[in-house]
Amino acid sequence: MTNKSKLLRMDNVGIVVEDLDEAIAFFTELGMKLEGRAMVEGEWAGRITGLGNQSVEVAMMVTPNGHSRIELSRFLTPPTVADHRNAPVNALGYLRVMFTVSDIDETLERLRKRGTQLVGEVVQYGDSYRLCYIRGPEGLLIGLAEPLGSNR
Repeated sequence: MTNKSKLLRMDNVGIVVEDLDEAIAFFTELGMKLEGRAMVEGEWAGRITGLGNQSVEVAMMVTPNGHSRIELSRFLTPPTVADHRNAPVNALGYLRVMFTVSDIDETLERLRKRGTQLVGEVVQYGDSYRLCYIRGPEGLLIGLAEPLGSNR
């Protein structure tokens, strides 16, 4: 008899930032809560990432229902070596995180006060959703979806 391993859940999405405080403030304004903040240092952590000895400040943000998390990381050592934050929507690799919100217009209004920019425009997908992309702190691409009708 073989035991097959199975996927249990998606734990978090990791985003590397320069200004951890600003990123925390943005995701807090969006409606997430700071679950914890800590330093992750040493050779043991570098064995996971392949970066050797590292020093990283990490903040874990959690959605109101507790099911989804974003891990924000600020690398002190080694320094960051690439920057994909302002990549266009059709760039290869990780692109964005999508959040469901109850009122997209009110959410955009709150986030604009934090310097958020709308990428294109808010569009309606049939009778299902209103959708848009925004650029958050440091140019991070974030998707917003407001469920309509029976999707609420």
